[in-house]
Amino acid sequence: MHCFLETDTCHKPGFFPKAFTLSVYPAIILVLIIMSGCAAVGPDFQKPELSAPGTWHTETAGGLTVSETMPDDRGAWWQVFQDPLLTRLIENAAAGNLNLQKAVVRIQEARALYGIRKAGDYPVLNSTGVIQRLQPSEKTGFETASGFYQAGFDTAWEMDIFGKIHRSQQAALAEVETRQEALAAMLVSLQAEVALNYLELRTFQERLIAARGNLDVQEETYEINLSRFNAGLIGELAVHQAQYILEQTRSQIPLLQDGLGRAANRLAVLVGKRPGTLHEELTEKHAIPCIPLEVVMGIPAHTLRQRPDIRRAERALARETALVGVAMADLYPQFHLTGTFGLEALSIGDFFNSSSRFWSIGPRVSWRLFDGGRIRQAVAAQSARQEQAMIDYQAALLTAREEIENAILAFAKEQLRRDSLVKATAAARNADRIARDQYRAGLVDFSNVLDAQRSLLSFEDQLAQSRGTVSANLVRLYKALGGGWQHMER
Repeated sequence: MHCFLETDTCHKPGFFPKAFTLSVYPAIILVLIIMSGCAAVGPDFQKPELSAPGTWHTETAGGLTVSETMPDDRGAWWQVFQDPLLTRLIENAAAGNLNLQKAVVRIQEARALYGIRKAGDYPVLNSTGVIQRLQPSEKTGFETASGFYQAGFDTAWEMDIFGKIHRSQQAALAEVETRQEALAAMLVSLQAEVALNYLELRTFQERLIAARGNLDVQEETYEINLSRFNAGLIGELAVHQAQYILEQTRSQIPLLQDGLGRAANRLAVLVGKRPGTLHEELTEKHAIPCIPLEVVMGIPAHTLRQRPDIRRAERALARETALVGVAMADLYPQFHLTGTFGLEALSIGDFFNSSSRFWSIGPRVSWRLFDGGRIRQAVAAQSARQEQAMIDYQAALLTAREEIENAILAFAKEQLRRDSLVKATAAARNADRIARDQYRAGLVDFSNVLDAQRSLLSFEDQLAQSRGTVSANLVRLYKALGGGWQHMER
């Protein structure tokens, strides 16, 4: 049930008669306009406090240091690898990635929707025109045809007494900001994904170099064993042993080539190109980009404010808070100011006479008196959504802390593993050289050579992977810290 109260006045001879100026309508309208500036109903958004300890829980080792001020290189973090191709790929991805382009268009959509909400501050003005010719039936007793001519303007303006329009504008603006932060979060992920795929490609190349190097040595060993067997110096077992380790190493190469091709195809898609278009550019082999000697991090409070996913969760909370006010405004009356101005006549000759003018103006009030509790339930539902948004914000904080702490730990510990593998690989090379020399001299049997070559291949492969993982863990750390989005114009 709605309750309507309408007041207006209409006068034929002129648009604004003297009697109108003496009426109470201007006073009523003035009061309503003043009231439209009143405070909006519903809760005002309060930015949640971001409480964080002064330092990280995980010990910062492996070149990591913590600074009270925000590091200057957090934006273009990929430049610490000093790899021009990596830098170019990341820049191309920011310009050509299709998912990123879609996110930009989503922001444009949200801005347009915000513009619609802002239009609620202004009245709506419509123009109308009617030309009718009526020929009555002879059975009605009216045989004379008649005409009707009308043209005019009508306007309507909703006075935002209880702030429904204002709150809806707040919600729409918060949605724009939410999508902007979502775009920033997507850019951070995209930059990291490009870097990770690039490092994976370089790691596959280094593993291929190691595998082919071992393959050459094992082919030489196999040929020596085959010659010695043909000469009757060794038994057939050593030949087969040399052959199966040779073929085992050879079997790893197609898998590494497959991974290399997949990484190149993935990089092409990330930058918005067809798979295969970057193969020629990436064919030239380069070493895995090295990490800098020192990586500076900010303190937890500064770092968490930097992450766009947390900023996005905060803006989503602001949007849901504003929508509570939109729902609550339906509990109160709605005020509209309407008016109509125009000309009307039964003949075209009288249409422009002063006596053909008409007008009407006045406020209109509507108030839902009974709806079975629908509005209050809508308010309760929106309040629950606001609470969910707060929980999402708190969850985003926890997830961010977890990702950063894990990234710090992984970056430091993988460097320790890499250092041990460097020593193990050096020892394996010496063992392989000594085993082959002693085998040629007849001091040991071929099983020693077999074990040494198998160990050397394993350690060289692990070392290549560990070097790639160390650099990749630095990328994951920068991603967790939320850097990179500052270089995009929004």
